[in-house]
Amino acid sequence: MTEKRLLTVFAHPDDESFRPGGTLALLAQKGARVQVLTATRGGAGSRGDPPLCSPAELPAVREAELRCACAALGLLPPILLDYQDGQLAEADPETLIAEILGIVRDLRPQIMLTFGADGLSGHPDHIAIGLAAAEAFRRVEDVPALSGANVSALYTLAVPRSLAETLGMKQIRAVPDEAIALTVDVSSVWEAKKFAIRCHRTQLGGSPILDAPEARQRLFLGTEHFCLAASRLASNGKIANLLEWLEN
Repeated sequence: MTEKRLLTVFAHPDDESFRPGGTLALLAQKGARVQVLTATRGGAGSRGDPPLCSPAELPAVREAELRCACAALGLLPPILLDYQDGQLAEADPETLIAEILGIVRDLRPQIMLTFGADGLSGHPDHIAIGLAAAEAFRRVEDVPALSGANVSALYTLAVPRSLAETLGMKQIRAVPDEAIALTVDVSSVWEAKKFAIRCHRTQLGGSPILDAPEARQRLFLGTEHFCLAASRLASNGKIANLLEWLEN
């Protein structure tokens, strides 16, 4: 049986936990090799309140938080690039795309997961990394070293409009409900997801949902949603499908 391999491409430590963490944990439980690629070490983020470290220490602290979260979810140790937090939109896109393609060449994932073109929250770093990952996915067939690769599906993080309206989350760039390709109940790995989120100690104060009653937390964090942004037939004549991975 072919080993299932998924590559997530995100901007900051904690992107892997808050929205897709439960799904990633479920995939790992099913035997998939889940690799997190993070473009920055989050040096422009919160240091906690009160501060847990100095500004100079924050990138190393957030890298440690990311490693903690990946371990909590049962994922492989993360791969980090050296881009500056808050400056991905100004980075050379060709260099970023080339770095992502290099990691795709090494890992040969069948599925990639990233942000959509709106970055989910409109964050410029989220938008930049999502666009770069989508372009890397598109170029796989044009790279001789990747010819015949089985990278056949690109999924993006999403929040359905009905859920955003129910929760009054106006800062979320929600998508029409009918655009959702996959909805995953992650209640069976709820504690692992919450532990992974708590690994990101410096960032907890910036997430109001964590102060909400558990029923509201579960409404937002306990179900995860994804759009299928692009797909193509792999060399085996099939398209990798996250739902099938979760069910088999």
